[in-house]
Amino acid sequence: MEKPLVNITYCPKCGWMLRSAYLAQEILTTFVEDVKGVTLIPSETSGVFTVHVGEKLIFDRKQMQRFPEIKELKQLVRDEVNPAKDLGHADIK
Repeated sequence: MEKPLVNITYCPKCGWMLRSAYLAQEILTTFVEDVKGVTLIPSETSGVFTVHVGEKLIFDRKQMQRFPEIKELKQLVRDEVNPAKDLGHADIK
């Protein structure tokens, strides 16, 4: 099975590039064996911040009315790419 690509779409006008890059780095570090890569996609629409694993939307800032916590995002990605993976201290049992 091919590893999925994670896409983070963000609003550059809102100054969210660094936040996106930080989240991408955390995903790549945690899921080095489980994902193909992380792509940062600047949006032309203001206020956009979404995370997709493959084609599946796993987080939408507008829908949730907040940004994801890193622990939460790792759990959401893990649930899609490797549900058996133990995230250590970032895991909810």
